[in-house]
Amino acid sequence: MCKAITICENSITYRNKLFVMTNYDKMKINMKIIFTLFALLSNVPLIAQDAKLPIIDMHMHSYPVENMGLSNIPNPVTGKLSGASSDEELMRSMFSEMNRYNIVKAVISGPPEVVYRWKTEEPKRLIGGVFFYEGTPLPNLEQLRQQLITGWLGALGELVAQHAGLLLSDSLFEPYLNLAEEMDIPVGIHTGIGPEGTPYTCCPEFRVTYGNPVHLEEVLIRYPRLQLYLMHGGWPYLEETKAIMSVYPQVYADLAVINWIIPREEFHEYLRDMIRAGFGKRLMFGSDQMEWPDAISLAIDGIESADFLTEEQKRDIFYNNAARFLKFSDEEIYEHHQ
Repeated sequence: MCKAITICENSITYRNKLFVMTNYDKMKINMKIIFTLFALLSNVPLIAQDAKLPIIDMHMHSYPVENMGLSNIPNPVTGKLSGASSDEELMRSMFSEMNRYNIVKAVISGPPEVVYRWKTEEPKRLIGGVFFYEGTPLPNLEQLRQQLITGWLGALGELVAQHAGLLLSDSLFEPYLNLAEEMDIPVGIHTGIGPEGTPYTCCPEFRVTYGNPVHLEEVLIRYPRLQLYLMHGGWPYLEETKAIMSVYPQVYADLAVINWIIPREEFHEYLRDMIRAGFGKRLMFGSDQMEWPDAISLAIDGIESADFLTEEQKRDIFYNNAARFLKFSDEEIYEHHQ
C-alpha cells in the first residue's frame, strides 16, 4: 500500500514523514508580497506581520518564587514586581508570557523538583536542563542517563562553573561531558561575569577570569563532537569569543540577559561586532528569565530594536539557528510555524 498521504488543500505531499512544498510554498511567497505591499501602502510596520512567528528560548530558568530570598521582588531594570507570591503563580505567569510571544521551545534549568514540575505541565514545549551552581551538586550519572533517555531532561546546563571557582575542564565535569557527547545533547556553559559583588555574597570562589570563553578550548579539543553553546554570548570577552567561535565552528552562543540587563547601546555594539565577524548563523535568542515575567519582553525588544539587523538575521537569532543547533526535524519546524 502506498504510504503517501496527499493533503489537497495545501498541495503538500508527505512521504515517509518528510514533506515537500509545492503550490503552498508559492502561495506563502505571494501572500508575503501582498502583506509587504499593504504594509508599505498603509504605513503599517512590517514587524506586525511577524508578531506570531515562533521563538526558541535557549536560556530560561524554572526557579522557586523565593529563589533570591524573597517573593515578588522587583525587576532590576524596570523596577516592576514579579506579581507572583507562589511557585505556581510564577510558573503560570511565565507560561502566559511564552504564549504571548509564541515561544514554542525553551531550555529550562533550576532546582530539579521545579524543573520536573514545569516539565510535567508543558512536556512538549520545555527541554529540561541540568543546573549546576554554587552549592547545587550535579546529579547521579546513571540517573541522569535514564532521565535523558526518557526525555525528562534534554540538556546539560546552565552550568555555572565560574561561581563555584571551577572551569569546565575540571575533572568534576568529565563524566558528564562524556555522556553529553555520547548522547548528543547540548551543553550550555555560563560565560562572562556575574552580578555586582558576587565574590562577597553568594560565591566566594567566583573569579571574573573564569568566565572567559578562551578557557573552553581544552574541552573542545577533548570533546570535538560536543554541542556546546556559550550562555550570555561570552560578553564582555568579545575578542576571545570571536576567536573561539572562529576556530571551533560547532560552538554557538545565546544572547541571554545581555539583551536586556546591560545598557542597550553596549549590547547592540557587541551584537553588531559579532554579526560583522560573521557569526550571525550561530547566535541564538535567550531571555535568562529568572523571576520576572517582563524579562522575556525586554529580551525580545533587545533584538527587535537592533536596526542594523535584517529581518532574516532576526529570524535566525529568534528561531532558525537554535532549530539547527537542536537538530529539529523538518516536521518539527513545520509544526512550529503553524
